[in-house]
Amino acid sequence: MSLPVDPVANLAMLIRCPSVTPAEAGALGALQSMLEPLGFLVERPVFSEAGTADVENLYARLSGNGPHLMFAGHTDVVPVGDEAAWTHPPFAADIAGGMMFGRGAVDMKGGIACFVAAVARYVEAHGQPSGSVSLVITGDEEGPSVNGTAKLLEWAAGKGETWDASIVGEPTNPEALGDMIKTGRRGSISGLVTVNGRQGHVAYPHLADNPVRGLMALLDALLGKPLDAGTADFQPSNLEVTTVDVGNPATNVIPARASATFNVRFNDTWTAESLQAEIHNRLDRAARGGRYRRDRAEPVAYDLTWKDRPSEVFLTRDEKLVGLLSRSVEAMTGRTPKLSTTGGTSDARFIKDYCPVVEFGLVGQTMHMVDERVALADLETLTRIYLRFLEDWFG
Repeated sequence: MSLPVDPVANLAMLIRCPSVTPAEAGALGALQSMLEPLGFLVERPVFSEAGTADVENLYARLSGNGPHLMFAGHTDVVPVGDEAAWTHPPFAADIAGGMMFGRGAVDMKGGIACFVAAVARYVEAHGQPSGSVSLVITGDEEGPSVNGTAKLLEWAAGKGETWDASIVGEPTNPEALGDMIKTGRRGSISGLVTVNGRQGHVAYPHLADNPVRGLMALLDALLGKPLDAGTADFQPSNLEVTTVDVGNPATNVIPARASATFNVRFNDTWTAESLQAEIHNRLDRAARGGRYRRDRAEPVAYDLTWKDRPSEVFLTRDEKLVGLLSRSVEAMTGRTPKLSTTGGTSDARFIKDYCPVVEFGLVGQTMHMVDERVALADLETLTRIYLRFLEDWFG
């Protein structure tokens, strides 16, 4: 059986599987068919949790004596949106003008296709590596991330698996391949603040307590003063209010409550716990000085609920991992990649608890967009970068 050395062919197989979260839709099966001829042992555990969809995942290991490298990623993709707006069908893997079109082309089936091709070329040229290679692939990255990488890592570690380093194949490059390696990520925390008032008629405000006025004072306290000025490795922490809700369809009724959801992307000035304490303090001070009505000073009553599990900030300083990958990128592209911590969260936030982790993949300009696409030349170059890294890592 021929080995999957061509990243273009690999990617076409994956794109043709409409694996919109949480559907597997054949994507993990296609990946398994590529990996088993290389000698990988492939397992596909399914994880469940009440209130969420079951998710199938893939863990594949090519075993050897030596360091253990993990490649991590996801085969699930976001919905296509308005399919009629696509110039090529989103799951056809059409090629036009030196580009392959399809949902997941860059985020991130393309990265997976290139890594598999790199391992295949390594095996073809050198035989089995003097160490182990594993793939940690989820179908739940674009969804709630409940039954995906976090549980897959816990499952594998429970079987005795340990790793020395990891590359996540997310699209990290803003403009051109070789621009950027992600060596860390800001933390993320979300909360819901609700102000409780007293419902009444707008013509008789003295008989009601308007929670909207109180909520505005609390939000001003959250947004008014910067959390920090940034650090040597991270941009300033940022709090954004994402929803403000009253749920009141009537124009002549003062509502009983008002709420707002916010998210903070925070740097290494904070931990999740210290940031939560700072937000509580700001809200408490604002509540003491707030008011429901202009004619009566009264502390604002509020509730604060933390949503989901916080993602902690992290920074990878592993010299071997970062250094070898940087040199591989430079050798294949002529660019010195910037080491960055910008952007949102990724599954690297789970992996960092098990081993040093960095992210490097394709150019992300079209991810989640109509006509998501990748240059065929970039697929070949990324494969060569990964291959060069494997040769140096196991060399």
